[in-house]
Amino acid sequence: MKGVRLTNNLQTPSFAEEKLLEAQGYQRIAGIDEAGRGALVGPVVAAAVILPCHIDTPWLNQVKDSKQLSPATRELLFHHIHEIAISVGIGMAANELIDAQGIIKATRLAMQLAIDQLSLAPQSLLIDYMLLPEVPLPQKGITNGDKLCFSIACASIMAKVTRDQLMIEFDKIYPGYGLAQHKGYGTKKHLACLHQLGPSPIHRRSFKPVREVIQSRLATYPPDPLPLLREGGM
Repeated sequence: MKGVRLTNNLQTPSFAEEKLLEAQGYQRIAGIDEAGRGALVGPVVAAAVILPCHIDTPWLNQVKDSKQLSPATRELLFHHIHEIAISVGIGMAANELIDAQGIIKATRLAMQLAIDQLSLAPQSLLIDYMLLPEVPLPQKGITNGDKLCFSIACASIMAKVTRDQLMIEFDKIYPGYGLAQHKGYGTKKHLACLHQLGPSPIHRRSFKPVREVIQSRLATYPPDPLPLLREGGM
């Protein structure tokens, strides 16, 4: 795969960035991306993927930004990538951390954790959009990296499938919100369930739709002051 091609009107990521780094002597290049940054529920999940310098498999042209793929194709590629990757690392930042430190810091932390989980230390990083100033490695943040860069596209697939599987499990623990269907994003169905049930323990309370539901429910059902009065009287 040389350069960027169009397949079924979708941009296909290339190895251009990896080849530039290889020409400079780098061999262990980690592509990094996240999933769930815009969701209302659960952790943000990051993946770091180190691929071999030379790959020749029939599924290469199927790899794209995970958002452009069907769930079945993502699952298939998830297993293919695991099979050929030199190493895959997964990192997560929970909803409590997102609420405490903000989504950008939480995303950076998840990415750092993903790098830490790699079985071999990378020599250089290719990251979707972001930079990681806390990581002392050569790195490049690429706008639309999951659409342009093969390693980042693979990381986006690993992060997305990992997080989707987690949301399916959370749906069993917190039924009624439809987490297995919308994966925690702010769909009409999710927002309707959120208004009806109130937030679950894994909802991100710092995100505006969740915060507004909490404020609305407090206005409708103010807390009972009697327990506080009784405590004061004791």
